[in-house]
Amino acid sequence: MALINEHYLKLGANYLFADIAKRVNVYKATHTDARVISLGIGDVTQPLAPAVVEAMHRAVDDLGSSERFHGYGPEQGYLWLREAIVRNDFLPRGIHLDASEVFVNDGAKSDTGNIGELIRWDNSMAVTDPIYPVYVDSNVMNGRAGTCNEQGEWSNVVYLPCTEANGFVPQVPDRRVDMIYLCYPNNPTGTTISKDELRKWVNYALRNDAIIFYDAAYQAYIQDDDVPHSIYEIRGARKCAIELRSYSKTAGFTGVRCGYTVVPKELTASTMDGSRRVALNPMWNRRQCTKFNGTSYVSQRAAEATYSPDGRKQVAESIGYYMENARMMRQTLADAGLRVYGGENAPYLWVRTPDGKGSWQFFEELLYGAQVVCTPGVGFGPSGEGFVRFTAFGNRADCEEALDRIRKYI
Repeated sequence: MALINEHYLKLGANYLFADIAKRVNVYKATHTDARVISLGIGDVTQPLAPAVVEAMHRAVDDLGSSERFHGYGPEQGYLWLREAIVRNDFLPRGIHLDASEVFVNDGAKSDTGNIGELIRWDNSMAVTDPIYPVYVDSNVMNGRAGTCNEQGEWSNVVYLPCTEANGFVPQVPDRRVDMIYLCYPNNPTGTTISKDELRKWVNYALRNDAIIFYDAAYQAYIQDDDVPHSIYEIRGARKCAIELRSYSKTAGFTGVRCGYTVVPKELTASTMDGSRRVALNPMWNRRQCTKFNGTSYVSQRAAEATYSPDGRKQVAESIGYYMENARMMRQTLADAGLRVYGGENAPYLWVRTPDGKGSWQFFEELLYGAQVVCTPGVGFGPSGEGFVRFTAFGNRADCEEALDRIRKYI
């Protein structure tokens, strides 16, 4: 008799964004004349950079030529892309990586969900709260998270609250944990962490022999000099951290699918009996060669094009477009009397619901009262209750109309 993995039964019936889509579809079915504008799910709206499109066309032509055809590529990614990543994303910040420490993927979500396979299922874990749902849900699936209470907290997860009271800066745990998930600039709050604060986490991990999984998917949106773009800007991080990045929001690759993970060669973990240290870089390489067939040639040529002079300029223009949306949203929502955080170094805005309303209640009110979609903060964790998330990824006209509707509704 085949037996299921019962840890999957612990998950909620729907992924957060699937639940949002279901509620929006119910509204649309009963209000057929309404034009709903979404400022919720973080999908991009601006087209790919022309340099990227041109590179993809050339790549497709390669695949149509017997002389330039590419079949299976290396599971780690083509060397020319990994070298471009090292040369453009890290060397300018004084970070020295080897191309063999970079693993190209089909978007950061895949590796974010799978990276926990490197660590024993019974290792303890800590997450900032609120947090991107994949971090916790993927650990629920492998049995690491334990059981969930009525408040949505998992028994084997150490929650690190990020609230108004602490300025959305998490405090290092007062006890030892084995795994730590950090995301900066943060999704969903749009807030950042300084180099001094990040150094505390690296020092904690080194002292406690812990591993930090650092999600830097939104680093391209950073405007302030004191905000680190990579955890490897902190001395010692190569011994305790894995960094995950994505081209999805940086270059509009949500439909192209490409990202990468950095696993330094110095990073090790202990065997159960403590008799030896094992390097995680070759372990991840072995895992990828077994479970991943590599990112498409076309997608990797597209990613490479983002580092060309034209590609850099065009990607920066797209990021500037979204950040202008964010600036406009911050101002309008604040003028409407709402407390607004984020949106200065990230494309996300974290907004306190008015009059103590619950996250889902305010979501429903905006949907039915203004035909605008946001994301309920409680879907990101217990500390998200009382907030909603807005994203700056809409096109300008829709963003302006949505803000006008919200202002009038409030």
